[in-house]
Amino acid sequence: MSGSFAKGAARLAGLVPRLLGWTPAAFWQATPSELAAVLSPEGPGEAAPLARSELERMMEQDGHG
Repeated sequence: MSGSFAKGAARLAGLVPRLLGWTPAAFWQATPSELAAVLSPEGPGEAAPLARSELERMMEQDGHG
């Protein structure tokens, strides 16, 4: 693990709980793509927000519903 990665990860681990309300475990279990998707601003042509029904379907598939 490079020093720059470790510093960046530590900084994000401190910011994400405050910004998103995630627990440290949720941060460390998230993939870089998931974190980027949550933190990226929506722009023109972006996909529509996730519908409640789609979220519930995903939660059921993951065993949380």
